[in-house]
Amino acid sequence: MTTILIVDDEKDMRNLVKMILSKYNFKTYTASNGEEAYNTIFNEDIDLVLLDVMMPGEDGFVVCENIRKISSVPVIFLTARDANDDKVKGLTIGGDDYIVKPFTASELVARITAVLRRTGKSDTQITHKTIEFGPIKIDEVARKAFVSNQHIPLTLKEFELLYLFVKNPDIVYSREQLLERVWDMEYAGGTRTVDTHIKTLRLKLAKESKEASDYIQTVWGIGYRFEKI
Repeated sequence: MTTILIVDDEKDMRNLVKMILSKYNFKTYTASNGEEAYNTIFNEDIDLVLLDVMMPGEDGFVVCENIRKISSVPVIFLTARDANDDKVKGLTIGGDDYIVKPFTASELVARITAVLRRTGKSDTQITHKTIEFGPIKIDEVARKAFVSNQHIPLTLKEFELLYLFVKNPDIVYSREQLLERVWDMEYAGGTRTVDTHIKTLRLKLAKESKEASDYIQTVWGIGYRFEKI
C-alpha cells in the first residue's frame, strides 16, 4: 500500500486530505511541522510527501530542502501560494509538483498518481466511490453532493454534516455530538452554529427535493436524526 505523509499546520486541511486519500486506499501519516515530518520520514516507509508552504517556524520550502538532505522521497507542494516565483522555487529546490489550493479531489489524486508513476512507486488501484440514500448521492472522493442527479453546492461543514448523516442513518445526534464530530470542538455552551448549518443544508436540499430535505429530522430536546419518513 502506498504511504503518504501530509504536512500542514492546519488540522482541518490535514483531516480533509487524509479523508480524500483514504477513499483511494492510500495509507496516510500526518505532521503539523517540519520536525514531525522529519521524524516520520526517519521512522516510517513514506512513498510521497504532501507539503504546505505557509507554516509557522520552518516554512515548506525550508522543510523540503531539509527533506532532500535525508531522503529522495517525492514531494508535492500543496499550498495557497500561487505566485509563479513560488512555483519555480518549489520545483527548483527539490519539489516534484506544485498544487495550488483550493483543489479538487480528482486533481489531487491524479497529480499524486502521476508523480508516483514517474518515480516508480505506484502500486495503488484507484477506486471511485459513491454512496446513495434516496435521491441523495454523495461522491466521497470529490466531496460533492447530488440530489436527483443535480449537484448541490455545499460548504465544507454542510457537506460533512450530510456525509455523517448519510453514512449513519437512524442515529440520533445531539448538537454537542455534531459539534465534536464535524467541527472538532468540545461543547462550550453554544450550539447555535449547528442549527444554522442544518437550516441552510435543508434549504439547499429542498431546492431539488423536499423529500431529501425532510430526511433531516429534528428530535426535540436532543438534536437531529437522518432517516426516511
